Amino acid sequence: MKFGAEHLAPYGSYKSRHDFTQRQLMACLILKSYLKTSYRGLVDFLEGHAGLRQVLGLQEKLPHYTAVQKFSARKDVMAVAEVMIGRIGQAALRKQGKPGSAVAIDSTGLELTGASAHYLSRSGRERSKFMKVSLAVVCGALLPLGVVLDTGPNNDKCQAFDLLDKSLGAAQPALPAKLLADAGYDADWIHGVCREVWGVHSVIKPVVHRADGTVGGCYRPEMTKHHLKRQGYGKRWHIESFISGLKRFCGSTLSARRERCQRHEAVLRVLAYALHR
Repeated sequence: MKFGAEHLAPYGSYKSRHDFTQRQLMACLILKSYLKTSYRGLVDFLEGHAGLRQVLGLQEKLPHYTAVQKFSARKDVMAVAEVMIGRIGQAALRKQGKPGSAVAIDSTGLELTGASAHYLSRSGRERSKFMKVSLAVVCGALLPLGVVLDTGPNNDKCQAFDLLDKSLGAAQPALPAKLLADAGYDADWIHGVCREVWGVHSVIKPVVHRADGTVGGCYRPEMTKHHLKRQGYGKRWHIESFISGLKRFCGSTLSARRERCQRHEAVLRVLAYALHR
C-alpha cells in the first residue's frame, strides 16, 4: 500500500463516496492474485481476518466484490502495475551495480480455459490462443523488470521492441551490463537496439539457417559458442526459474473472460509474485 501510494491518487474522482482509497483497492487486487481466488472469495477471506483488515485499513467496512472488479477493469490499473514492476527490478539492479549485472528476457503462455491439454487432444480440439506474457528478469535477484502482454501464438520478436523499451527504460539510470535471450529473439535489429540505443551488450543464441553453418548480419556472427559461454549465457536460465515459480505460485490458467481483464489479471500475477519474492 505504501508502494502504491506513490503512483495512485487517493481517490479516482472527487465525486466518489470516498469509502475506499485506490491504494486499498490495488492492495486487494494483488491479494486476490496472491490467494488465487475470485472477487467473492477475496471479500469472504477478508471477512474472516481482522488483523489483515486492520493492516489494509478496512476495519469498519469492506468493499463489495463488484467494486473491486470494476476497479480492476480500469485502464490505469495495468499502467500502475507495470510501473511498480519496473521499480522493483530497478531496485534490484541498483543493488547489484553495473559490472556483471544481467537481464534475461523470455516469454510464456497463460491458458484462457481450464480444459487440460489431455482433454483437448482427446476431444480433437486444438489450443487456438493464449495470453502471451513476455518478461525481463534481473538475473541473480530473479525479480521482474518489465512485462509485455499479447495474444499468442506469435513470434517472440513481435514483442521484443516493446519489451526492451519498457524494461531498459525502467532500469535507467541503472542499466544492466548485458541482456541475455534465447534463439527466439535472434535478430540483428534486436542486437542493434540493445547496443546502439541503450548501450547494453546483447548475448543472444543464434539460429543457423544456411547450409554451410554460417550466420549472417552485423552482430550475429559474433555469437559463437565460446562467446556465449564467456559472456555468462548460462544465467539466462534464471528467467526460466522465475517463470516456473510464477506458474507454480499463481497458477497457469486465467479466470477472466474479457481480454482486457485477462491482461490485467496476468500483470497483477507477475506483480504479486514479485512482491512475494
